Amino acid sequence: MKVKIGSTTLSLVVGDITEADTQAIVNAANSSLMGGLGVDGAIHSKGGPSILEECKEIRKTLYPDGLPTGEAIITSGGNLKAKYVIHTVGPICSGVMTEKEKKLLSNAYRNSLSIAKKYNIKSISFPSISTGAYRCNKKEASKVALNTVINFIKENPDWFEEIRFVLFTEDIYQIYKQSLEEILNVSN
Repeated sequence: MKVKIGSTTLSLVVGDITEADTQAIVNAANSSLMGGLGVDGAIHSKGGPSILEECKEIRKTLYPDGLPTGEAIITSGGNLKAKYVIHTVGPICSGVMTEKEKKLLSNAYRNSLSIAKKYNIKSISFPSISTGAYRCNKKEASKVALNTVINFIKENPDWFEEIRFVLFTEDIYQIYKQSLEEILNVSN
């Protein structure tokens, strides 16, 4: 599914984010930045050791206690098609999201987009942050993600060429598609 918001194409696809050909991809990282399960493990595995080395340096110099939830940092893309990986930490939930968890998740998307803009990145791919191992409600998380991205596009018109959500399964794609349709109908 693709929609135009200003000059930005917002797209939803089913796929493997490690294969995304956008300038940057976003890693749903854990605060240690040392790799992990799911998207995080796949990006570190496919991207190669240079990403981990950069993450170790970030931990030494900027975030010795780990990257805080909602914050984001950038590394090279290593062996990935994407030139950059933006690492962000989403909240850990227990199903239905609290207002604090929604705010932290929104910050993860917003801070990732802010870093992309700072580095002159025009195309970026996101996974569904915090809906796997971190167990946030997929429907609620999709609405937070899409609303945050759409608001960022509106605040920064003509900046991004494409913002893509690369969703790992057809089920999560359908949830995002339904949420996007609901958001667009409300805003029209």
